[in-house]
Amino acid sequence: MSAGLARVAGADLGGKGQLSATHVLDALAEVHDPELDEPITALGFVASCEVTAEGAVAVSLRLPTPQCAPNFAFLMAADARAAVSRLPEVRAVSIRLEDHYTGTEINAALQRGAGFSGAFPGETDDDGLDSLRELFLRKALVARQSRLCESLLAAGASADEVTGRRVADLPDVPDVRRCLELRRTLGLPADGDAPAFMLPDGSVLGPEDLKRWLRTARLVRMSLEVNGGICRSLLKVRHGVVIEDPEEVVR
Repeated sequence: MSAGLARVAGADLGGKGQLSATHVLDALAEVHDPELDEPITALGFVASCEVTAEGAVAVSLRLPTPQCAPNFAFLMAADARAAVSRLPEVRAVSIRLEDHYTGTEINAALQRGAGFSGAFPGETDDDGLDSLRELFLRKALVARQSRLCESLLAAGASADEVTGRRVADLPDVPDVRRCLELRRTLGLPADGDAPAFMLPDGSVLGPEDLKRWLRTARLVRMSLEVNGGICRSLLKVRHGVVIEDPEEVVR
C-alpha cells in the first residue's frame, strides 16, 4: 500500500473473491508515471481509494504539483481508469484528479470516457498522446537496461559476456521484470531465448556498441532519476509524504 495513501475504504468487505480496496490498489500499482517509470502507488499519487459492496470504485489521484503537464496527468488518470476497469468485479469506476490546474477538464473527459482531445480540443489528437507514451516507454527501457548492464560490468563481466546474455540468464529482480514488461508492451521479444539487452528499435546491443551506448543511456537515466527526486521533494513539502527512492532499495 502506498506510503502516501491518505484514505482507504472498503478494504475488508469480506466474502471470498469479493472486490476490495486492496485489489484496486494492486491494479493501480501497474500504472506508471510516464516520465519517471515508477508506479503511481509507490510515488504516493493515490490520495484515496473507496470501494462499495456493489463494486463501485472511486479513486482520487494527487500529483506532486498542480502544474504537472496536462498530457502526463491525463495519461496517468486514463491508465488508472483502464487498470481498475479491467478488474472483473468492478461495476463502476470514478477516477478524480485532485488539485490540478486542468483537473476540471480532465475529470470531465474521463467521466465521459473521452480521450485527451476530448479534454483539450485542438491541443493534440489521441494518436499524439500514444506516441508520447511510447517515447517514455522506450526511455524507461533504456534507463533500466543500462542499470542492469552496469551492475553486471561492476561484478566483473566483460562486454562480450554482458551482450551475449539471454533473458533466461538474467536474475529475477524488479528491474529485469520491468524491462521484460516494457519490451512486451513495445512489441519486442521477451522470451527466455531472446537477447538480454536490446535497443528500443529492436536491434541487438553488440559488445562494440556497449560503452558508447552506456554513455547515452546514463543521461536518459539521470534525467528520470532527477525528475523522480523532484517529485519526492514536492510530495514531502506539499503533503508531508515521504517516498523511498528506489535507487536506495536493494533489488
